[in-house]
Amino acid sequence: MTSRFFTQGDSSSESSSSDEEELYSDPEAQAKSEDESEEESDEEEEHDSDSSDDGDKTGVNKFLRDQESSEESEDEDKVTVVKSAKDKRLEELEGVVKLIENARKINDWSSISTEFDKLNRQVVKLAEKEKLPKIYVKTIAELEDFMNETIAMQKVTTKKLNATNARGLNAMKQKIKRNNRDYAAEIDKYRADKDEYMMEEEEEEVQPVEKIKKPKIQYTDGIDVGDDEGFATVGRGGKALQYTAESILKHLRSIIESRGKKNTDRAEQIRIMERLLEVATTPYQMVRVLLTLISTRFDLTTSTSTNYMSQEQWKMAEHEYSKLLGMLEDNRNMVVVEQAEEWEDDEKPPQPAAGELLKIPGSIVSIAERLDDELTRSLQHIDPHTGEYIERLSDEQALYSNILRGLLYIEDLQKNDKLETPQDGANRMVMRRLEHIYFKPSQVVAILEETAWKSIPPQLDSKITPRNGAKDIATLVQILSTYLFVNSADIIRARAYLCQVYFFALHDQYYRARDMLLMSHMQETISNFNINTQILFNRTLVQVGLCAFRANLVYESQNTLQEICGSGRQKELLAQGVMIQRYSQVTPEQEKLERQRQLPFHMHINLELLECVYLTCSMLLEVPLLAQTGSSPDIKKRVISKTYRRLLEFHERQIFTGPPENTRDHVMQASRALAAGEWKKAADYINSIKIWDLMADSDKIKQMLSEQIQEEGLRTYLFTYAPFYDTLSVATLASVFDLTERKVAAIVSKMIAHEELAAALDQVNSAIIFRKGVELSRLQSLALTLSDKASGLIEANERTLEQRTQGTANAFERQGGQGGRGGRGGRGGRGGARGDRGGSRTRGGQQFGGGALGGAIKA
Repeated sequence: MTSRFFTQGDSSSESSSSDEEELYSDPEAQAKSEDESEEESDEEEEHDSDSSDDGDKTGVNKFLRDQESSEESEDEDKVTVVKSAKDKRLEELEGVVKLIENARKINDWSSISTEFDKLNRQVVKLAEKEKLPKIYVKTIAELEDFMNETIAMQKVTTKKLNATNARGLNAMKQKIKRNNRDYAAEIDKYRADKDEYMMEEEEEEVQPVEKIKKPKIQYTDGIDVGDDEGFATVGRGGKALQYTAESILKHLRSIIESRGKKNTDRAEQIRIMERLLEVATTPYQMVRVLLTLISTRFDLTTSTSTNYMSQEQWKMAEHEYSKLLGMLEDNRNMVVVEQAEEWEDDEKPPQPAAGELLKIPGSIVSIAERLDDELTRSLQHIDPHTGEYIERLSDEQALYSNILRGLLYIEDLQKNDKLETPQDGANRMVMRRLEHIYFKPSQVVAILEETAWKSIPPQLDSKITPRNGAKDIATLVQILSTYLFVNSADIIRARAYLCQVYFFALHDQYYRARDMLLMSHMQETISNFNINTQILFNRTLVQVGLCAFRANLVYESQNTLQEICGSGRQKELLAQGVMIQRYSQVTPEQEKLERQRQLPFHMHINLELLECVYLTCSMLLEVPLLAQTGSSPDIKKRVISKTYRRLLEFHERQIFTGPPENTRDHVMQASRALAAGEWKKAADYINSIKIWDLMADSDKIKQMLSEQIQEEGLRTYLFTYAPFYDTLSVATLASVFDLTERKVAAIVSKMIAHEELAAALDQVNSAIIFRKGVELSRLQSLALTLSDKASGLIEANERTLEQRTQGTANAFERQGGQGGRGGRGGRGGRGGARGDRGGSRTRGGQQFGGGALGGAIKA
């Protein structure tokens, strides 16, 4: 601190002396000093400061100045080593090689993989200006040998690598194979004589640097390297890019290497590849450019603000995919397969041997799937009530045609045994085709199929579904589903099965759809599948329920729809909307995934129609049941639909009920009318619901509902008023409910057979004779209800006790004669007195016997 204080004082004196020097200096010296360089002025200032310091050494200040000067002299003695950029890079390279050697000692393949990538990046920088470092050749050669030893050891040893190291080893296997191919000559030299190779001196040829004269700018006129106005596309280094057939592979290589990097102009890359496609001369070049161009169009989606591909880009990608398939169909000597190795030489195209196929790496199936996904994603984001949605939906025909054409290409590849094409590709294409037709009516699918086959060249045909084979759409769906059920497993098989069931239910084949669904036992294992398959299962279940309703099977329909409609989450379970609750714990990521799973609008099942069918079926079952339990208190109460009961109770609590406005109001007021015996009024309420017009044969549905309401009205009437009749004429019932006497007799006979009605049918006199049992008073019926509840409570307690005391046989015996509640004397005494009087308890206190379970254990 003192040194800082004293030095500040010296600096002020120095500044004053410098001011004096400037004041008394002549103008010529000032002009000369201004022209001098900065380095000379700095030296003069240092010299002046040193001289001023020498003249002012007094006291403590003198001692401090000596210490500072000694430190400066020590710093001057230290030697600073200046390294060139090449030496620095070589040192970094040696450091990475050292890390790889350390990782080899502990068999850490994960670290080796990471450091190997870093090593290659550094070598690229060195190889641009210098020769290939020999330490790099040594490292990659030894790594290859060490990798082969490790793989051979893993085959015979019982001690396997952990998951991380195994992944690293697999990654290094591919990297070394691909990397060492470029340096095969150097590696062979190293392995021939390692010591001599490493001892050779690297001669550096120093070439004289010639000054390159900058050419004058010349404006080109009419040169075909740029645009019409004389402009040309300029790459790195200011050179104009010329697109020729020979440079296509080099351009593609640079585009592929730049994928995934930041600040990559994908739109510019697409324009370059479109230009390359124009100058391509051979089918191989065109196929390579088309594969890269389609992939880059898909990458363009990730950089946009919207989450889906624009219609313009999608149509271009679809057109290029169709062109790619046509090119492959015309040139049978080329195949696009996923397991093909990438061609590394950009100077010349590959030349396959005679009789061999030219394999190009790529995936026809993945492109078709991505086109399908992008179309679905765009339909999710477009407002379905606009013309844009209809226009976008029209692109489905072109997509379906390309899926079918791609399937034909995959089938053609499977005919060649040498290619060993995996079955998974054909399964995925068939599944995509099935997912486009299973939810549509047969008439629509027939048009879709016919148009698709017309767009495909006539010489192409399918082995799975021949061109002139399946004219019936139901047969087509069955063929596709059976193919997937035989050749696939797990999720694809389950989805194919559900699609077939959905199609049968949609076309009113209820018993066939029901039997298939029950035989699959899928309702027991559906929770193990992914969410999209669970959504498809829910849709299939709902469609089977609607099919049962159209078949006049009310009980089956209500029972099938109960699980979906009774939950109150139909929209969410069918993926037709996201229900955002106020206090939900859903994270933004989960909500985003939920929105991505939503189905397009044209695949939706009408939720209002679904609710109407469910509530109508519940009304036809619940109203007679309520009448039965109300007239016979001894019958055990049961609830068929809690949702319907809740809505009915809410409606009955309302003080004033106006005319019905929506579907629920119509069903609730029809329920009240049916319970009062006014079946005509109930039928009018139900038939006035406008949603029935959306169903096929709506008049037939309304007629069926009117008949059902007549029959259930008769049953409700008999349940309600049976205690007040001794005999009742069948003819009277027939006239009241507008039914034939034969129908009334059949309904009454069924009720008597099911022990729902205590009566007999007198066919001679055409009358119903009611049997009067022992009539219970109000108190007796309440006592019976209380006893039922008490017995139910005892059973529940015993079940709970059994669960908590499993394996403890002595849990019900208490030692000693103390009272049951802590053994207090007074309490025990009273218990003992009651025990003597009753004759059952001999000891004091309340003894716990353990119920039926305790008796069984004691025995």
